[in-house]
Amino acid sequence: MILSKKPLTIAEAKELAESVPEDKPIHGYFKTFAKLSKADAIKLCDEVRALNNPKIKEEEIVKVADILPEDAEDVNKIFVEASLTEDEIKAILDIVSKYR
Repeated sequence: MILSKKPLTIAEAKELAESVPEDKPIHGYFKTFAKLSKADAIKLCDEVRALNNPKIKEEEIVKVADILPEDAEDVNKIFVEASLTEDEIKAILDIVSKYR
């Protein structure tokens, strides 16, 4: 039974999967794609949320933390349903740059 649904960063999912045996393929996925610690991923997400931009959905915030976009093109690939202005993109990239 599903009690709630919440998008998780790869770092958060990695922590939840700690009880899975090390020889399972999921651990290779986490080693390859987890770029941030759980604490940093949560901080980054909180900073993007603090922008209070109604165009930005929770799923997209999590993707920003997972992908760590490097430029406007990368940001636009995440926000395909929202049309962000240059200033909005710059604000996101400024936040991400603190976590590289």
